[in-house]
Amino acid sequence: MNVSEAVATRRSIRRFVDRPVDPEILKRILRKAQRAPSGGNTQPWHAELLTGEPLQQLFAAVAEVIPQGRKGHAPEYHVYPPELSGAYEQRRFGVGEAMYAALDIARENKTGRLAQFTDNFRAFGAPVLMLVHTPRYMGPPQWSDIGMWMQTVMLLLREEGLDSCAQEAWAVYSPQVRAIAGIPDDHIFFSGMAIGFRDPDAVVNSFDVARADLDEVATFHGF
Repeated sequence: MNVSEAVATRRSIRRFVDRPVDPEILKRILRKAQRAPSGGNTQPWHAELLTGEPLQQLFAAVAEVIPQGRKGHAPEYHVYPPELSGAYEQRRFGVGEAMYAALDIARENKTGRLAQFTDNFRAFGAPVLMLVHTPRYMGPPQWSDIGMWMQTVMLLLREEGLDSCAQEAWAVYSPQVRAIAGIPDDHIFFSGMAIGFRDPDAVVNSFDVARADLDEVATFHGF
């Protein structure tokens, strides 16, 4: 698989099959991902990888607080800026509506939508969950570096025939993540990443995800 194929076939997978992931493959991927760029070569990313019993413990801990709704949320940062608007807000809203339409879950079906949202916190059935964190004093440039590293990991997963879903949603249950994964107090928890093999028959893994046209995001000068 070349880079273009990895980019084209990578997507946020929201239904995985029950198949374990070889830890040696994960180690190989993460070693390769260390070539990801970072300002000043700081390499500010840190990760905890959970499977088996530790992962089930995290699922159970979060399941206890999900019934509290937003009162149970304790994010350490805004996953989306409160002032999100315009095309950015429309894209965020649009992908959610496209997903629910593919699943045939109507807007008025609050129970169905809640069930789909809750599936986030079982990593969509993935056998591995990677939890990403960084020292609290790191700033926006270093968070950008972490994003480049995560994208590198996701593309390398595709090369190995694996799939992923980056899950900032886990940030709302930061206390539970910290308790299970042992993230240091002087680090901020950023994001989860579900890792496994996609279910090719699940419609939630095949609906169209719109992308902005090039002229919306790039301007060429002097060409």
